[in-house]
Amino acid sequence: MTARKFSLGFTLVELLIVVALLGVLAAAVLAAINPLEQANRARDTRLRSDSSQLLASIDRYFVSQDEFPWVTNGDVTNNDVAFGFANATGQGVGLCGVDCTTDGLLITNNELKTEFRNRDFIKNGTNPTESLYVGKATGASSSIYACWVPKSKSERTKATQTLTVGSPTLGTATDCATRTYADLTTSCVICLPQ
Repeated sequence: MTARKFSLGFTLVELLIVVALLGVLAAAVLAAINPLEQANRARDTRLRSDSSQLLASIDRYFVSQDEFPWVTNGDVTNNDVAFGFANATGQGVGLCGVDCTTDGLLITNNELKTEFRNRDFIKNGTNPTESLYVGKATGASSSIYACWVPKSKSERTKATQTLTVGSPTLGTATDCATRTYADLTTSCVICLPQ
């Protein structure tokens, strides 16, 4: 009688094929998910939320004090005067005091919580493309805007405006998808309200 030889398990070639297929699937999933783009979308979503909260707190401050924080701080003479776009970390906006280690008018008047000063746009406030900007156009009924430079490709395709620090007007642009986004002058911005 001859002994039968049984093959238990996989051959090396079969294992290599399975590993290669798993690698291809993993690469496809990573390409579809794109973790960097997801992180950029999350950052843009946080800035949208922070902008909305900041604008609401400025509105509440106006209702309770009958003037905007930049009027109280003496940056402009009255509510009808335009407030040129400024970094939200500036004292005139009302979020920070003289610097962002002290509370501004919005926090001392309980329109925002102190923890709001821990937001990323404040920590990175010296980088123009990481900042949040607040401005008001001329006139009593003109809107107050909060704007930021988007990081994600999906938000950059929605951006159509430009801003200049100190100017109370927003510019329009049609080439936002092809810009370099290296600094504020080469970037388009997303603004609330839209």
